[in-house]
Amino acid sequence: MAIGVRRLRGYACRMRIIVLLFCIALSGCSVIERAGVRALARHTDLPPEQITRDIRYVSRSDSPKHRFDFFQPTGRNWPVLIFIHGGSWTSGDKSLSAGGEDIYGNIGRFYASRGIGVAVINYRLIPDVNWRTQLDDVAQAVRAVGTKVRQAGGDSSRIFLLGHSAGAHLAASVALNPALRAKHRVPRIAGVIGVSGAAYDMTDTETYRLGNQVSFYAERFAEDGANPDWQRNASAANYLSSAAPPFLLFYADGDSASLRRQSQHFHQIIQSKGLRSRIVRVPGESHILIVLTLTREDKVTVPAILDFVSRRGGIDNPVQKSARD
Repeated sequence: MAIGVRRLRGYACRMRIIVLLFCIALSGCSVIERAGVRALARHTDLPPEQITRDIRYVSRSDSPKHRFDFFQPTGRNWPVLIFIHGGSWTSGDKSLSAGGEDIYGNIGRFYASRGIGVAVINYRLIPDVNWRTQLDDVAQAVRAVGTKVRQAGGDSSRIFLLGHSAGAHLAASVALNPALRAKHRVPRIAGVIGVSGAAYDMTDTETYRLGNQVSFYAERFAEDGANPDWQRNASAANYLSSAAPPFLLFYADGDSASLRRQSQHFHQIIQSKGLRSRIVRVPGESHILIVLTLTREDKVTVPAILDFVSRRGGIDNPVQKSARD
């Protein structure tokens, strides 16, 4: 209890901002509130002709969840980030707006203005579909983005998946599951960036000891008993192999102990297999506010992402890097 009280005191200011963001998103905002959110998100402009909204990635579907927005840089042969939103697998949308700022769209504009293409995708949500169908959606979106990148003059061999929370689980699962990639002809993934990721390894008992409830994940992945080995089958870590792309993992100081454990544990599993992974702690941020650091060059996330992408996911001596972080 004492630890919990100290944590609440240490993040009281941050939590007020989180509440403000949710209130703004739900009920509109004043000029002051808009300015506050924009200051946190650091709004970036991009010429309208470099932005294409609501590109369909399932040809026969009218669902708004089968769409992505594309932010195109100038020039040719640029890499691309595919952003996958979070929301506990049950909520979220690429059009998230708070305080007059389209939060995910700003990620697209920010990196496109720095020579990196960005696709911000939607996918269908539980309970309308199950988790396996969500992976199908993301995989189909990645394939469609690869086609768009080639048509636009980018480099489709440098596709990076960038996911937050549940989106990090989906990104890692698509990148690592060979059967899924083959089924949907997913292009090669150059690297995966997980931001405050969840459910990397749902077999980890320490995650539950630290506070996550097994029932939370069972409701999403057990499929009413049809998937008895769901903790393994639905975990991204289950699909790690020598063909895995490099990973860049972030976690926030203000993430729950269970979420911090998932990022740290997944990083350790990757490295134990001789694969490439770097993990970065983001100081002073929360599970929600870490998303806003993705457009802040004064935070540790942006320099790490730009370095990761510029070197095609190259990580020098990952054991030493992780020790410094």
